[in-house]
Amino acid sequence: MGAAGIPAAEGAEPPRGAVRPSGLLDELGMASVVLDAEGHIVLWSPQAEELFGYTAREALGQYAAHLMIHEQHADLVVKLFADVMATGQSWAGAFPVRQKDGGTKLVEFRNMRLLDDHGDVYALGLCADQQTVRRLERDVALSTRMVSQSPIGLAVLDTELRYVSVNPALEQLNGVPAEEHVGRKIGEVLPHLDVAAFEAAALEVLRTGTPLVDQHTVGYTPADPDREHAWSVSLYRLEDALGTVLGVAGSVLDVTEQHLATVEAETARRRLALVADASARIGTTLDLDRTARELADVAVPELADVAAVDLLEAVVQGRPSTLGPTEPAVMRPLAVDAAGAPEVLSAADPPGQVARYAPERLVTECVRTGSPVLVAQVGPDDLARIARSPEAAALLAEAGVHSYLAVPLIARGEVLGALDLKRVHHPEPFGEDDLLLARELAARAAVQIDNARWYQDARNTALTLQRSLLPSHPSVTGGLEVASRYQPAGATAEVGGDWFDVIPLGEGKTALVVGDVMGSGITAAATMGRLRTATNTLASLDLDPAKLLEHLDRITEDLDHSIATCVYAVHDPRLGQCRIANAGHLPPVRLRPGRPPELLELPTGAPLGVGGVAFSTTTVDLAPGDRLVLYTDGLVETRQHPLDERLDALLDLLDSPDGPLEEVCDLLLRTLHQPDNSDDVALLIARVQTPAA
Repeated sequence: MGAAGIPAAEGAEPPRGAVRPSGLLDELGMASVVLDAEGHIVLWSPQAEELFGYTAREALGQYAAHLMIHEQHADLVVKLFADVMATGQSWAGAFPVRQKDGGTKLVEFRNMRLLDDHGDVYALGLCADQQTVRRLERDVALSTRMVSQSPIGLAVLDTELRYVSVNPALEQLNGVPAEEHVGRKIGEVLPHLDVAAFEAAALEVLRTGTPLVDQHTVGYTPADPDREHAWSVSLYRLEDALGTVLGVAGSVLDVTEQHLATVEAETARRRLALVADASARIGTTLDLDRTARELADVAVPELADVAAVDLLEAVVQGRPSTLGPTEPAVMRPLAVDAAGAPEVLSAADPPGQVARYAPERLVTECVRTGSPVLVAQVGPDDLARIARSPEAAALLAEAGVHSYLAVPLIARGEVLGALDLKRVHHPEPFGEDDLLLARELAARAAVQIDNARWYQDARNTALTLQRSLLPSHPSVTGGLEVASRYQPAGATAEVGGDWFDVIPLGEGKTALVVGDVMGSGITAAATMGRLRTATNTLASLDLDPAKLLEHLDRITEDLDHSIATCVYAVHDPRLGQCRIANAGHLPPVRLRPGRPPELLELPTGAPLGVGGVAFSTTTVDLAPGDRLVLYTDGLVETRQHPLDERLDALLDLLDSPDGPLEEVCDLLLRTLHQPDNSDDVALLIARVQTPAA
């Protein structure tokens, strides 16, 4: 019945709008040839035209053996054909085929018998160029081996993100056999990964088709459940020939070592930055308390959640300290800082209050031995040795303190105290790297703390010397009511050489002196003492003020080239006058009832110690009720304002109703002298009393 029931291939066209797929069969160029029971060609596919060179018109109806087979192989082919048709057994093999152009090509055949619905018998031959078949077999084998032998984990997921296949490398990475992957979602296979983020990324790849390349993720797998790993993941969408989305393919590469190296490098960078920050922030002043606070502030939160700085009280007092194995440590907590841990702040030793630390406390052990104490994982017994009391230990436990580190503060071979560190919110315990960093911070801070301690000691010595040299005088002398103040510079500045004096002279006269030795520290204070002594000695000679300054000038020249400014005034109540000479000093202020305050216009003169400069004396009237204000530059000079502005402010403050001189002194210091001023202040106010009737 011929080709009845078999669709003809000749001239066949795909339906309009259809897309011809490109797949394995197209790569093979698989040709279809159908023969009737006698061996005549009844179907000749377009692929057969390409494979053999004959058109369908040329091939249809031809005896296949005569058309395609060389004569020497014809009998064998006819026999094979007869066997297939007789037995129904398929046959597969390869033999040379004659092409239209006369050439010969080895062709792979798959022959089988067909029956149509009328019972007629046909033979179907599926044919492909053997060279193409071998190439594709090689490609498939290479692809299979590439996947199976790849050191990179490979997986295919369907559109619901269930595993379709995984290669051995991914089995090994995950520690889960391939069969336990297939059909399951990622979170079911690897529950300790951040599955939500990974699935969101995979769904985005499925939706957009945009590949995800080298996305890093970290987590744990059954293959190594106790160690965090890092992986580089790349995903791309899979589509068939028609563009239908099949799923997503991914590659997974273990980059744990590179990740750890990156983390270590970043950690080292942060530590270097912290050390650099510490160098810039610790020791900005020579104030002991502030230096301790700066150390605590640097440590939190980069190194610890809580930091405390404690010094041995003997060190603060400038005494050597030795601590026996069973002795408590007398400590002075100077600073504590915490990031989001108020309970720990409540448990801390209160800054500024001297306390006895029990011998068994870990911080005591640290300062006694001069060695760090590290407790990576803090337990209840450890808390009892960390805290100052059972109540404080309970607060530390409530806050969640889980790691502790104490490092000694050592400078010039002497243990000064300890830096006490705790972790609460920071997830990692203290380790050796943290210990190295803490020791570096402590070493740098200890030098600054030691400098501040010695400076404070030297400053206190100079201040004691200076105060011992300043006069103590009655509030009324020689017809004058007198009030005075000496105000040291800010806590971080050295003691200066400012001084004042009230010197009773003969015949009811009184000398008023205010001076300022340039420089600071013990040297300036000692120079001030020598000048004050010289002034007292010269004043007893009842010299003219200008002549007295000339003598002081020569004396100052001999004092290691010191320079000083000075105002020397002598009040004579009998004449109602005051004779004044000025050596480079700011002018006094005269206040007369009912009149505005005035800066006295005096010849300024050169400072003492310049040498060879003449001074002059000016006489001004001072009637009963008049006031004379003498002061040093620390009262009015600042870096922020011009001197004229500050002198105007002084005059404005003095332009007020006459009040007690002590209150006026307090007002001037409170208003004009800044707490952080780097210069000290000497202030002397004298008011002429009304003579008794």
